[in-house]
Amino acid sequence: MLVAASVIIFLLLRAVPGDPARIALGVTATDEDVAKLANQLGTDKPLYQQYFDWIGGMLTGNFGISLTSKQDITPLVIDRMQVSLILTVSAMVLSMAIAIPLGTYLVRRRGKLDTAIVSALTQAGIAVPSFLVGILTVAVFSVWLGWLPANGWVPPNAGFGDFVAHLVLPVVALSLVQAAILTRYVRSAVNEELDKDYVRTARAVGLSTRQALYRHALRNAFLPVLTVTGLQLTTLIVGAVVIEKVFALPGLGSMLLDAVATRDLTTVQTLMMLLVVFTLAVTLIVDVLYRFIDPRLRRQA
Repeated sequence: MLVAASVIIFLLLRAVPGDPARIALGVTATDEDVAKLANQLGTDKPLYQQYFDWIGGMLTGNFGISLTSKQDITPLVIDRMQVSLILTVSAMVLSMAIAIPLGTYLVRRRGKLDTAIVSALTQAGIAVPSFLVGILTVAVFSVWLGWLPANGWVPPNAGFGDFVAHLVLPVVALSLVQAAILTRYVRSAVNEELDKDYVRTARAVGLSTRQALYRHALRNAFLPVLTVTGLQLTTLIVGAVVIEKVFALPGLGSMLLDAVATRDLTTVQTLMMLLVVFTLAVTLIVDVLYRFIDPRLRRQA
């Protein structure tokens, strides 16, 4: 998968019209300057050699040189990756902290008026894009109430209070949509487990519905929820691209958008490949966790 993705990314970006060296230097650059930069970047080599140079650099931590800033991409990626990881992981944790108890609550209260209201709210949450949630939270909590900063980023070592204050709105904006999606999956998975024979058997031997839910059904329902969580974690990266722009966060998403705007192909292909690696890594981790959670898979092995 990684090899196929790398080839597709490389060839698609090479199909973009224009010489990268000419684009980096501008239309007023001389042919001599363009040839010198092309030699420095390696874009004058055959395509297969450019590909293997790029992959070899990725494997050794050398992500190449930016076409626009002429700087090494590696330290820039490392700095911005920290921001994106903090934002994404925090949003995922908050989403699960909301979805699991809320989805379980909807199952326990099924048929009641409050569950219908919450279900309608989760459906609305799915339909609302994260960037709109971000704009609304800024309008309410920053402009109107003045409780939190509207944008910007403060590293954790520069003041934990300011760090949290600047992180709250982006995390909330990114997590609410995911929480709405996960809540419906949790509700569906738990409902399905409650209708199975082992739950009816547990209730027949004296357990209440609540006891059967928390002792047996919830743990088994976590398996399909884990799969959805892994998929949603990868989609959070896409949402983070927009959220980082809305809140002016110096993460990989804003770096990718800036690179696309300036046609910095070296940076674009590096960031796209890192996103592919992250997606496949999350999928692998979910598969491994399955073996620890589901004893049936361990017995089959």
